[in-house]
Amino acid sequence: MDIDKELEELFKDPLLDIPDGERKLFDMPDDMKSVIKEKKRPEFVAQHKLCEDFEQFRPLFQDVHKDLKEGRRSLLRIAKTTNMQKGHFYIVSGQMVYLAQIGDTQRNDNGLIDGRTRCIYENGTESNILLQTLRKGVVSDGYAVSETEDEANGKFFSNTDIQQEDKVTGYIYVLKSLSEDPKISEQKDLYKIGFTTNKVEDRIANAEHDPTYLMAPVKIVSTYKIVNMNSHKFETLLHQVIEKVNFKITVKDDNGYSHEATEWYVVPLDIVDVIIQKIMDGSIIEYSYNPKEKCLERHIVKKKSKLDLSGYNVLTLIIKKVYYDAIIRGEKKEEYRELKQTTINKYTFIDESDGKRYLRRYDFLHLFVGYNKDRENAIVEVVDTTYEEGIVVYHLGRIIEVN
Repeated sequence: MDIDKELEELFKDPLLDIPDGERKLFDMPDDMKSVIKEKKRPEFVAQHKLCEDFEQFRPLFQDVHKDLKEGRRSLLRIAKTTNMQKGHFYIVSGQMVYLAQIGDTQRNDNGLIDGRTRCIYENGTESNILLQTLRKGVVSDGYAVSETEDEANGKFFSNTDIQQEDKVTGYIYVLKSLSEDPKISEQKDLYKIGFTTNKVEDRIANAEHDPTYLMAPVKIVSTYKIVNMNSHKFETLLHQVIEKVNFKITVKDDNGYSHEATEWYVVPLDIVDVIIQKIMDGSIIEYSYNPKEKCLERHIVKKKSKLDLSGYNVLTLIIKKVYYDAIIRGEKKEEYRELKQTTINKYTFIDESDGKRYLRRYDFLHLFVGYNKDRENAIVEVVDTTYEEGIVVYHLGRIIEVN
């Protein structure tokens, strides 16, 4: 067969003879060509390079890996509209990344903050990819690494935390009296905690003539910007938490009239910081202040399970926080247990009829995070159990209950 001749005959087929008028239908307009050409010409391509000061970042990566292993941090899926945060860790394609810096920022077409970054990778390299590029990488093939509880509690309201679209609704202030009255000056941890919509300095300008301030100058100890919240309700809730330590004292004004001072409390300053943070994140409802111990106490309310699992085979397992969270989110569908001499009877049994060992079949797993008394736990359906080279695999179904 002459292939060249056959191809020549094929291209002579009249069906392939397209008139010029119809051929123009397949032409691309010049303006579209210019747009595509422009898109194909990247303005800048970020390259990985050796991170010369990586030694200062190495301990950070080690600490985060340790926190993940011990359950103090977890991996979180993020949405494509999530704003990435400086100082946070992310996982992209299996590699941990530290977002060290975000340069000059601007809003892209979808309204999200974008800009050049300094990203440090755990393999000792760095790059200055766009924030949007990092975001896409995390969304499509990665995770955000959660903060530890201590980090979350340590975040307060600095100017850099406030975005352009945020609204400062007021200020909570903490003041210390400079009174020479022994009843006041000798009282440890005595602070006035109040609220203003104006500058705190303006509010206290006439303190030595105001019974509210104990007829003496005051020192500003702390101020907190309250963003996107009802500041008056914020102040009321704060006062309710420390109501037990309200300091009651009567002072006389310049004209000799007596006044009972309000909003003075005997409470350590670091407790005030934590209370304000817990009001912001909504967790304050779980706590009360213990004046004797000078600490916040968490209310532990154990949820009683309404499930009746009698008649079902339930396997209780201890699990790390990171894996527990992944199961609850529906991302982890299998739980593994190594078959050891100490656990062989827990996961298998010997059938007396034939003397062979078989896998025990469980209907549900009752998963507990760690060993603390008041730990998170959940009941998860087991749809199948398999065995692979010394490993028992529990294939998970529905999340039946989460406590």
